[in-house]
Amino acid sequence: MDERGRHAGDYRLLTGLALGSVVGAGVTLWLAPRAAAEIRAWAVDTARSLGHAASERYRDARLRLGETVGGIARKGQGLRNNAFDKVARVAHGVEAGARGVQHFAVDAKKKVG
Repeated sequence: MDERGRHAGDYRLLTGLALGSVVGAGVTLWLAPRAAAEIRAWAVDTARSLGHAASERYRDARLRLGETVGGIARKGQGLRNNAFDKVARVAHGVEAGARGVQHFAVDAKKKVG
């Protein structure tokens, strides 16, 4: 058998299996109403459980993200405050240096004049 024939046979087999599964499930639900009700109840319970689990995970992730963002914001504010403090100290030092230069210039002018 050539390559195309083999692949076509594979697809026919898979299609037959899938179609047989769907037909079998339908016949089972049609012939066994009690089983269908149990399956529906199980499916609803499972969907609810998954929904609750997803909600809890979302809430937990949201809380962790909020805590992380808050921590980053606090660190950023601390860095900003440290930078402002350093700039203020440098400015104070420059101001003190400028006063020293001014006094030096006044004293030098008095000596010359």
